[in-house]
Amino acid sequence: MARNSILSSHRQVLRQIIGSNSRTFQTLLPSPPTPTPTSSLFSPAPPKPFPSGSSILSGSSRVHFSNLPFFQSRPLSSPSGPSNIVLINSENDFNSSLSKAQDDSVPAIFYFTAVWCGPCRFIGPIIGELSEKYPHVTTYKIDIDQEGLQSILSKLNITSVPTLHFFQNGKKAAEVIGADVARLTNTMEKLYKTD
Repeated sequence: MARNSILSSHRQVLRQIIGSNSRTFQTLLPSPPTPTPTSSLFSPAPPKPFPSGSSILSGSSRVHFSNLPFFQSRPLSSPSGPSNIVLINSENDFNSSLSKAQDDSVPAIFYFTAVWCGPCRFIGPIIGELSEKYPHVTTYKIDIDQEGLQSILSKLNITSVPTLHFFQNGKKAAEVIGADVARLTNTMEKLYKTD
């Protein structure tokens, strides 16, 4: 019984990290066995503590967090260096930022996101790291639930998050929809790498 509650709490943590819609989550932890009529409701021995080696016991298999791509690809903390991310809070902010990207040919990324979006939470720190790597590129972060932005979202046909629009030389040069880290990194390198 205690083991099931431990696994349940760890599933909730993994859902927050990976996102509840991820198929990957389903393969990380198998469902706990259902008790049979002959099994006791109480464990005969006290439950084992959570192992200190960053793993979850799951039946006969052990899942090590260090083997998951999420923990290998980036640090768990947010970037601490200079960041070029600007929050858009109104339609006027968006219009002036778009004009700057188009008229002044300033390299820019428009990052459409939402607080409730699991893939957005996953890719957010990566975008922060990339903004440090490419300091000459301004990233405009737009929360789609922000009041007053619905007409812009409709005009730009933003139907899912995360969505990123990349501007180079005054024009929209690329778009990435979803938390595709490889495509995001490749697009940034292709458009904004300076030798």
